[in-house]
Amino acid sequence: MSATTLETPTPGRALRIGLWAAQIVLAAVFISAGFVKLTTPIPKLAAMMPFAGEYSETFVRSVALVDLAGGIGILLPALTRILPRLTVLAALGCSVLQVFAFVFHLSRGEAATTPLNLVLLALSLFVLWGRNGKAPITPRQF
Repeated sequence: MSATTLETPTPGRALRIGLWAAQIVLAAVFISAGFVKLTTPIPKLAAMMPFAGEYSETFVRSVALVDLAGGIGILLPALTRILPRLTVLAALGCSVLQVFAFVFHLSRGEAATTPLNLVLLALSLFVLWGRNGKAPITPRQF
């Protein structure tokens, strides 16, 4: 007779590639957005992003740091396999951030910017779903 084993099925190659692609896109978008918001002088930034001129510099720079943290967190722990669970938490944080950004832009009458928020939300939720259960990254063994 055969022994029953409790093995988790290996995720498909397409799923793993899709998750890595989503993580790379999210990291690129969040890191670049954070870098721009952090390094651009407020008057110049306000010309690109009107909210930057209407809110305090502290608020704008704080959002930049959150963007940077999300972008780094969605990719680096998975790449290094050091505390890869942080990738799942970063995906959750990026998802929450996009819900807030969506509501923020709608409340300001900036509906034209919300499709990007929805795309980033969908990608973040995909990474959250995939890295939390379907294709988790195995932690490095030291």
